[in-house]
Amino acid sequence: MAEDLFERGYEEAKTRYRRFWDRLRGKGRNVPGWKRSLKNIIISSPLNVLFVFLPVAWVARWKDDHFSEGERFAFAFLAIIPLETMFQWGGEQMALYLGKELGDLMEITLHNAVEAALAIFLLAKCELRLVQSTIIGVIILHLLLIPGTSFLIGGARILEQNLHEHNTQLNHSLLTLGVMTIMLPTAFFTALDRGDIIGEARTGENNQGTELLTDDRRGQFLQFSRALALLLLGVYICSRIFLHNPPGELTLHEYDAEAPEIKKEEQKVKEKLREEDPELNPWICMILLAVTIGIMAPTAEWLVDAVAEIEAGSSIQDEWLGLFLLPLVSFGADAAVATLFFLKKILFLAPEPPAELARGIAIDLSIQFALFWMPFCVVLGWWINKPLTLLFDLFEVSVLIATCFLVNYVTADSKTNWAEGVIMIAFYAMIGVVAWFYPGQEEIIPFMKCAGVGETLSELINGTLSQD
Repeated sequence: MAEDLFERGYEEAKTRYRRFWDRLRGKGRNVPGWKRSLKNIIISSPLNVLFVFLPVAWVARWKDDHFSEGERFAFAFLAIIPLETMFQWGGEQMALYLGKELGDLMEITLHNAVEAALAIFLLAKCELRLVQSTIIGVIILHLLLIPGTSFLIGGARILEQNLHEHNTQLNHSLLTLGVMTIMLPTAFFTALDRGDIIGEARTGENNQGTELLTDDRRGQFLQFSRALALLLLGVYICSRIFLHNPPGELTLHEYDAEAPEIKKEEQKVKEKLREEDPELNPWICMILLAVTIGIMAPTAEWLVDAVAEIEAGSSIQDEWLGLFLLPLVSFGADAAVATLFFLKKILFLAPEPPAELARGIAIDLSIQFALFWMPFCVVLGWWINKPLTLLFDLFEVSVLIATCFLVNYVTADSKTNWAEGVIMIAFYAMIGVVAWFYPGQEEIIPFMKCAGVGETLSELINGTLSQD
């Protein structure tokens, strides 16, 4: 009997592999050739005209004595926009060959590629404060501004849109876990803190700062931060396995009775992925994505360099740079496309009827960043000897908790409308206004430098701490 079970499992696995391979090759579809694929790449988006700034950004990097830091930042920013658009379009094309589950994962990962690259380059340069604020900024961008814009645009001509109820429930749990994990080290540090340790250390009133802010204490934060990071990675992998291959499905009768309108819209999406003819050959699509990644990596690094120079020469707070400026770099392409599409919706120029199923991919982006890219950065920092912990600024953690509460409340009924989109955008703007004036939590700065904690604390007390 064991042999029969093994043989049956082997045949099922072989059938699944053959089916996947046939789909990846585009069997049964009108797959374009190389010439047609290259033409489609060129005309894939009107934002491709911004590729003219790519060589300009590279020249500005190597001839930096002829360009100011503001010009280098602007050119790199404009060059990133079409690369981000190409990532998104390439991911959508690969989804046609991979199917819904793997296609969704591919789209989510490629959407996060620019932000992840920025965080990794900041980590390599030991800009730990900017890494952390950028992580929080990317998460709240994907939780508030992008879905808020999506709900506003999608609801321009329809009373309400639906979200997949079962995915929404899982997303609530994953999002809450990610936020609560970030809260734990902050709560730990706050429980140890007994006042203005930096100010009191400056005046010599006590030596509590030297007791709390030590290399040994940072070592403790590093140890449990890395443990939490590994647990988050495990949870994210398990959640993807569950979504890709759930152990049980609702019966057709239960699914029809529970959410018939969602089932109808989802069926349209699956039929589109199964029947729509792709615009790219699968092999050209893979090459396109690889080349785009290769070009994006140095461009993103030079953007980070320009931001560091702007930071050093301006009065803009580190928290605002990380929370808003760097995350908004990746939103440039989405904002341009969304503006055009919104105008079409408002002016009734869009020929297709309004969709009843809202796209909640932005919330999936934030979940991947909180449960995969954030812990990945912690583990990567462990590997390259950069002391990145999960001890975040108290203001940033508070903002993230408030954002999580609002998003979970808005999506609790698995329905959205344009008014709720306005609410989410307004709250994002409120955070931006307050963050502009926020100087940062001084007490955790000694943990945010690659130098020894004692050395950094002495410089902070004496007022000689460098911003580099």
